[in-house]
Amino acid sequence: MDTLKTQIAEAVERLGDELDSLSRRIHDQPELGFKEVQAAAWLTDFLSAKGFKVERGVAGMETAFVGTIETGEGPTIAIMCEYDALPGIGHACGHNVIAASGAGAGAALATVKDRLPKGRILVVGTPAEEGGGGKIRLIDGGVFTGVDAAMMVHGWDAWIGHQDLLGIVRMTFEFTGKSAHASADPWAGVNALDAVIQTFNNVSMLRQQVRPSSRIHGIVTHGGSAPNIIPEFAAAMFYVRAAELEYLAALKTRVIACAEAAATATGTTLTVAQLEAAYEPLRRNDALLDTFRANWRTLGVEESEPPRDRYGSSDVGNVSQVVPTIQPLVKIARDGTPIHSRAFESEAVTPLARRGLLVAATSMAMTTADLLGDRALLGRIRQEFTSRT
Repeated sequence: MDTLKTQIAEAVERLGDELDSLSRRIHDQPELGFKEVQAAAWLTDFLSAKGFKVERGVAGMETAFVGTIETGEGPTIAIMCEYDALPGIGHACGHNVIAASGAGAGAALATVKDRLPKGRILVVGTPAEEGGGGKIRLIDGGVFTGVDAAMMVHGWDAWIGHQDLLGIVRMTFEFTGKSAHASADPWAGVNALDAVIQTFNNVSMLRQQVRPSSRIHGIVTHGGSAPNIIPEFAAAMFYVRAAELEYLAALKTRVIACAEAAATATGTTLTVAQLEAAYEPLRRNDALLDTFRANWRTLGVEESEPPRDRYGSSDVGNVSQVVPTIQPLVKIARDGTPIHSRAFESEAVTPLARRGLLVAATSMAMTTADLLGDRALLGRIRQEFTSRT
């Protein structure tokens, strides 16, 4: 196994320029969720050239794909890629690195295919993590059925093996009132914007009463047409996050109540819509994580303590509820660089990001080799998965 891992590391090193170029291309042409046509094409072409059998348009999503290599009857290990960008600020979440590292791990394993233990390796392209829940559709489409373990990485400003992810529900509140001249006949109108503003005020008071790890945040998506017209329609979008699914459901109900109270107070009509299925919290698996960490150590990674106040969400949490899954954080940005910022977008194509990409690809490929070659380890991973709620 030591010889095999050395060969994997050498393969990633040889692929370094190609992977960095792939990452930069994705970064320089950001595409939003479900519209990642170019990124998906680059990734699938890359995997096909490395010997993968690639299926495109998986689970009814044009930009989803599954690349497969098989070495015989054995376990199935999935390596996930993300490649959607954020509106307005591009790859400020570093998904270009996630995509290239996942594809790179698969490509490195393909170079040593004849020396790998028997099994099946999937590189899964997952669209629309930043709102859309592509992984949820892949779960529903059966892509993760029969998968023994899954992994991916995420960019960060530190090396962290496990960081809790919050569950998230995304909702829109649409208020309908009645238009009127805002100066001549304001009493004849019913102000939908007042209902939106009151919803924000209600949520602000609610925040004092929620658990410290929870998050509620929103934006106004429509506030009216002109200042001299009482807005007959106004809308807001809210994200509600919590660490436990039961509490997430309860908090969602309370936030909806904030909007309902605003509608009652203003005399408007409220319509509530949930944008997609909830993203679930990340289900920890220490047996799988320890295997990955051991490979990190051989590559010289010094892990940091996870932050206690920086919480995000991802549909990888949904995968972790059906398959043992990890998502370590890899350092691709300087210390203190906030994620989803223009600074992080710039950091995602630096030499530091390249190192994070290559270390991520190498460690995921090494961990996949471990899992294929050790049925007892997979048994411990499965036992922990079934026992942990």
